Amino acid sequence: MQSTNKLGNKPQLEYSMYNNILVALSLEHGISAQALNAARALVSDGGMITAAHVHEPPNSSILLYLDEETVKKSRQEAKEKLIARTKDEKGVTPVLLEGQSAGRTIVEYANTHGADCIVIASHLPGAKEFFLGSTASLVVRHAHCSVHVLRV
Repeated sequence: MQSTNKLGNKPQLEYSMYNNILVALSLEHGISAQALNAARALVSDGGMITAAHVHEPPNSSILLYLDEETVKKSRQEAKEKLIARTKDEKGVTPVLLEGQSAGRTIVEYANTHGADCIVIASHLPGAKEFFLGSTASLVVRHAHCSVHVLRV
């Protein structure tokens, strides 16, 4: 849909808000409030917001040295942190995902759950990921929906 701006010139596109937003939360960084506020600003009335954290289990070479209880405890602690971080957030559903690559896991979840926008933070990039962090970079390149990147 197009409309003119206040000066009456150049048509502008009007965008509807998003109906299904996935907020990628890193429990190691304190940007969850900023990310959830961005999602609230972007979500349509009646839309849903899912806050997801990707728990990356130890790789197989490290897993050999850990007992099963330690691995379970790590996952349970991540779940508890996610629930605590989102407990006062009305209309936000927390989801703990598991995968070896946070970026790929976020994209797969968004694709299979019909997300139409992903909100993700990008911080402290290295030389390889000069403009975006590695996870945010992968999500931007591979997501099949809009991606809103917060620079922190």
